[in-house]
Amino acid sequence: MTLEKLYSQIQEKKSFLCVGLDVDLEKIPAQLLQEEDPIFAFSKAIIDATHDLCVAYKPNTAFFEAYGVKGWMALEKTINYLNENYPDHFTIADAKRGDIGNTSTRYAKAFYEDLNFDSVTIAPYMGKDSVEPFLAFEDKFAILLALTSNQGAFDFQTKTVDGKPLYQEVLKTASQYENSDRLMYVVGATKAEYLADIRKIVPKSFLLVPGVGAQGGSLEEVVKYGKNDQIGLLVNSSRGIIYASNGSDFAEAARAKALDLQQQMADLI
Repeated sequence: MTLEKLYSQIQEKKSFLCVGLDVDLEKIPAQLLQEEDPIFAFSKAIIDATHDLCVAYKPNTAFFEAYGVKGWMALEKTINYLNENYPDHFTIADAKRGDIGNTSTRYAKAFYEDLNFDSVTIAPYMGKDSVEPFLAFEDKFAILLALTSNQGAFDFQTKTVDGKPLYQEVLKTASQYENSDRLMYVVGATKAEYLADIRKIVPKSFLLVPGVGAQGGSLEEVVKYGKNDQIGLLVNSSRGIIYASNGSDFAEAARAKALDLQQQMADLI
């Protein structure tokens, strides 16, 4: 995957939708629990129902890892299914990794090489030597947590350091790292009013924007303040799409929710 291919998909589909795969066995339709691999069965059905409406998928690895070896195998089957059947989609391992040196390199190898994801979310708290190992892989991307959508974001991310919010210092510093052109940034939709300032610091980078839908973020505000000349946005919706119904019509209901978002995006591009 390259940025050019991603932008081409956005133009073709008139969509910058990312579908989050947060697969909770307590929330999926009961009939799927009879499947040999209910996590994969649910993920596959959601993918098949929404692939033409979105440009990216984001499995949250915690929802797979929580089920041990079986969950990890389901994650592997899910990414393999995506890569084999819908290779034009940008794939994100929402793993929020972050450690120094060789440990980061091993995390990167796990998601980029073994599982063949296009990108992985990472935490910047440990600084340069925890981020740059993820940037050493050609045609792979690291998505840095910058300003998140949760309430606890105000504990640290917006605190003033030398007269500026900490998240702005994170953006400015990270943009100077080696291979920083392979960086994307997480900015929560519930923080849309901050996007104008963020765009001044990283005008060309893609932003992964969670929080539209279930968390109350405004798509219109995100586009107003965050769009650049190549859109530069991947707006994620997880629960609002995948759990639109817990009945036998779950895939159709997920498609309807994704279609609604895609149509809104088409009007805003």
